[in-house]
Amino acid sequence: MPSALDFSDVVVRRDGRNIVDHVTWQVADDQRWVVLGPNGAGKTTLLQLADTLMHPTGGSVTILGETLGRTDVFEIRPRIGFASSAMAKRIPRDETVLNVVLTAAYSVTGRWNEQYENIDERRALRVLGEWKLDHLADRTFGTLSDGEQKRVQIARAVMTDPELLLLDEPTASLDLGAREELLGLLSGYASSPTTPAMVMVTHHVEEIPIGFTHVLLLREGGVVAAGSIEETLTAEALTEAFGMPISLSAEDGRYAARAVA
Repeated sequence: MPSALDFSDVVVRRDGRNIVDHVTWQVADDQRWVVLGPNGAGKTTLLQLADTLMHPTGGSVTILGETLGRTDVFEIRPRIGFASSAMAKRIPRDETVLNVVLTAAYSVTGRWNEQYENIDERRALRVLGEWKLDHLADRTFGTLSDGEQKRVQIARAVMTDPELLLLDEPTASLDLGAREELLGLLSGYASSPTTPAMVMVTHHVEEIPIGFTHVLLLREGGVVAAGSIEETLTAEALTEAFGMPISLSAEDGRYAARAVA
């Protein structure tokens, strides 16, 4: 199976400390990974490597067949969809939702003098419909709720039919209703056979969408466990990753964890 991501003995060193510590990890084209671990475990740094925003200190990172340091990252980036809180801060608050999604075609975050064809606008409107945002097409980004903004970011990320989709805490700060709505949409997207390889960072097992196939557990930059969710997401692995006794339960494809008293 071809790999969308291939990390080989990857190290990222900052201020004398390995924030990614000799990580070897592969993501196949048909896999949907969730990355779990406590704050400071290296989760977001892994996504930054996968999105070509950072180069490793040691080891090699191969993305969609191209190795960082040996290729033009500006040729890889259009093939990757990335949604994060940092991206949201770069989106002009007075930009319409339609333009936020449409401008992904040029990898810009504000509409200027680009020329778009009718097919681009039809594609953007279709994506908005798929993420239940079509009724907000003419609203400005800054007037949306947190949940709506999160969905707009994901719609923008999938606008260009990426070969790899990276999501950094897409449900963070959402209320229960907005979280469950987004998780339902992500579950449907992840379950489609035409969906690209996906990697999603989260802090909570409750936020793992149905349809995700694999889990990577990190602690202090290193891999605690990696593999299929059914075999790898265990109370023992979570206990090791988070450094406290944790119990895990599962029901209808969803998970819940809590500390053991």
